[in-house]
Amino acid sequence: MTTQNEWPLWEVFVRTKAGLDHKHCGSLHAADAKMAIQLARDVYTRRQEGTSLWVVQSNQIVASDPGDKGMYFDPMEDKVYRHPTFYQLPDSVNHM
Repeated sequence: MTTQNEWPLWEVFVRTKAGLDHKHCGSLHAADAKMAIQLARDVYTRRQEGTSLWVVQSNQIVASDPGDKGMYFDPMEDKVYRHPTFYQLPDSVNHM
């Protein structure tokens, strides 16, 4: 329910270190993408904790319905090949 005088809502994602994934950190209102990036930098990376920013208009996000969980995330038991039990991992890979 936005009014004509209200700026669009943007969702902000920040990557804290190179190689890590972007994490949703909040929302803000901005007139356009350039302003959204600038505001996101000012609001969510004040202590230089970010290396990359993503902003996306909230009305452009499409999500699955939690009620459709079975359709999108079917049980893994019938797909044994997805389980890592068939692989020998080297000792150096200790985080899996």
